[in-house]
Amino acid sequence: MQAPREYHSFAEMRQALAGRLDRADRPRLFDRLDWMEALHRHCFPDIPLRMLSVSAAQGDAWMFLLAPAPSRLRALANYYSFAWAPIFTGAVDAATQQQMLTAIARHLRARCSRIDLYPIEDGAALSAALRRAGWWTVRRAMGGRHLLPLRGRDFAAYWADRPGRLRNLVRRKGRGSPFALSIHDQLTPRLWDDYVDVQARSWQGPEPARGTAFLRALAERESAAGTLRLGFARAQGRAVATQLWTIEAGVALIHKLAHDRAFDAQSPGTLLSHAMFTQAIDRDGATLIDYGTGDNDYKADWMEQRLPLYRIDAFNPRSPASWLPAARAAISALVG
Repeated sequence: MQAPREYHSFAEMRQALAGRLDRADRPRLFDRLDWMEALHRHCFPDIPLRMLSVSAAQGDAWMFLLAPAPSRLRALANYYSFAWAPIFTGAVDAATQQQMLTAIARHLRARCSRIDLYPIEDGAALSAALRRAGWWTVRRAMGGRHLLPLRGRDFAAYWADRPGRLRNLVRRKGRGSPFALSIHDQLTPRLWDDYVDVQARSWQGPEPARGTAFLRALAERESAAGTLRLGFARAQGRAVATQLWTIEAGVALIHKLAHDRAFDAQSPGTLLSHAMFTQAIDRDGATLIDYGTGDNDYKADWMEQRLPLYRIDAFNPRSPASWLPAARAAISALVG
C-alpha cells in the first residue's frame, strides 16, 4: 500500500482521478467529483480543501475534506448532501478498506487536532479506523433520511398503502383544483426564474445566494444528463409550488421543495408531490425514492423507512486543546 497523498485543488484531483469519479463510474450522485467540486465552489469558496487518497493493489480510497481552521477538518458536505463517506474505486475488500482508512487517519493525526464528519449512513468502520490510528472518537446518531423502496409496486399500489388522511387530502384538494401541474426534464432560464420566485415566497424563506447558485449548477448539470425533474404548480400562470428532483439508475432524489405560503389552504405542494411521485414511479421506473435529510413530519406520510444518520467527532489526544471538546462530545452522546 502506498503512503497517503494530499490534493488541495480540484484541478489536481481531476488529473489524479482520470475520470474514476465521473458519472459513468459512480452511480451515486454524492460520490461524484462534479458534486464535490460544485459544492466547494458555490458553498465553501473561502475554505481550503484537503483531499486525500491512498492506493493499494485492489484499488484506491478517496476522502474529501474541508479545513475551516489550520488544525481542524470537516467533511465536504452540507444540508444539500444526503450522505458523506470515503469513496473506494476498484474492487477493494472490507479488510483492505480498513487498512486504507487507518492509513489516512494516521496521516491526518500528524497534523490535525480534530475532525468532524457528517452526514454518515453508518460510520462504524470509519470510526474504528480512526480509533486504530490513535484518535478519540465519538459516534452518535444525528437525524435521518426517509426512504421509499417500491418493491415492484406501481403508483396505484403504493398510493393504496398511504395513510387515509393523505389520500383524503389529495382527493379533496384535487377536486376542482385551480392549479396547473407540470414536470420538466430540461431546464430553461424561465423555469429557473419561476423556481427562484417560489422559493422567495416559501414558508422556508429565500434560499441563500450561494445555495441558489449551487442548486442552479446542479439543475443545469442534471438537465444536460436527462435526469432532472423540475415540477411546478401554477395558479393563473404564476408558479406557487415547486420541487427539484433527480432520477438516475432507478433512484429518485428529492432535493428541494417549496410553496407560496399564501396558498397553504389549497395545498399546492401536496398536489404537486402526488404528480411527482406518480411520474417517478410509473413513468421513470423508480425503485427507490429518497427524501433526503431531515425528520419533517410530512415525510413519514409519503415514505416507509427511516435511515438513521450519524456524526463522527474525532479528537487527537496529542493536542491538549482537543481534550475539553472531546469530553463535551462524549457527554453529549451519552445524554442524547
